[in-house]
Amino acid sequence: MPATDRAIELCVVAARAAAQKKAEEIIAIDVSERLVLTDAFLIVSAANDRQVRAVVDAIDEAMLRAGAKRQMREGLAEAHWVLVDYRDVVVHVQQAQDRELYDLERLWKDCPRIALPAVDGEDEGPGHDSPVVPAGI
Repeated sequence: MPATDRAIELCVVAARAAAQKKAEEIIAIDVSERLVLTDAFLIVSAANDRQVRAVVDAIDEAMLRAGAKRQMREGLAEAHWVLVDYRDVVVHVQQAQDRELYDLERLWKDCPRIALPAVDGEDEGPGHDSPVVPAGI
């Protein structure tokens, strides 16, 4: 069974919040066929620890407004790789070097990507479905 509509909606909410803080390489992966704990991963890159924290804070605020309750958050003290669990979606905010090292996209390459609309913070209007910043594909 593919990711739920709610999980996809939350991926979009989190992706938009991350993009507003200038996060890069934003991708969503449908892991619902492989994991029972969550439906989707959202993976984003940030340049440094300060930006990682800003992205995580923005995502937390946006997800709370969308009615998603944070279940757990790990890694904020070091801010190299922060994992935030919202049950339907698990968000990974990584510094670029950590993202390259751990290469989550490769680990989950057999899982389908979730299409994300433009998330540059501007209202593109109905029917606009251009992808988020490509992640080297």
